[in-house]
Amino acid sequence: MSKRILVVEDNDLNRKLFCDVLKANGFEAEPCADGAAALDTARANIPDLIIMDIQLADISGIDLIEQAKADATLCEVPVLAVTAYAGKGDEDRIREAGAAGYLAKPISIMPFMNAVKGLVE
Repeated sequence: MSKRILVVEDNDLNRKLFCDVLKANGFEAEPCADGAAALDTARANIPDLIIMDIQLADISGIDLIEQAKADATLCEVPVLAVTAYAGKGDEDRIREAGAAGYLAKPISIMPFMNAVKGLVE
């Protein structure tokens, strides 16, 4: 059974790229463009991993990570945070919110897949 990964990313190209790479590597990828709907989507499908963009249009990815970690249904699901805004202290704040992994955009395929595999296998 392949691992299910929820990809929360509001940029169409990034979301498609992440999903395509995951599928090519044998994972089942569930795209989610709407940050506000991300936790409902996660609760409905209980993924093995959530890939979370931090700079979403409608809500902060950090807030979503904190909400997921406080949710009894989702608290055990690891989160891989991805962000284009990798400023000083950002990684620490994102990890403190509950992210198990962190990658700065632009994402390279090998480090991305290594991070994913490290969190789900």
